[in-house]
Amino acid sequence: MTAFAQIALAFTLAASALPQAAAAAEAVQLSSSAAVSAADYKGKMLYTASGDRLAAVYRVAPDGAAQIILNGKMVVVPAASLAAADGKLVTKLSKRDLLTAR
Repeated sequence: MTAFAQIALAFTLAASALPQAAAAAEAVQLSSSAAVSAADYKGKMLYTASGDRLAAVYRVAPDGAAQIILNGKMVVVPAASLAAADGKLVTKLSKRDLLTAR
């Protein structure tokens, strides 16, 4: 199991043990960090949720979507799928999802 998956599992277990009010406050904090700006990560590596490296962020679209070069193709990673985790830019989409999306 990758370190990211272990952290995600630990966080999920910890969040389920919190009282309802604390869990609500945590959810607000997560949603604000989910609105991450891909512009801050231009030139940095983009990772999948499972911790695999995809590619460096080549360009950032005006709508906040990250553009990467994957297998020789320019691929747009929607801004809604981006989040920051442990100082890294992460997408919830897999490499397969990105290559097959059109």
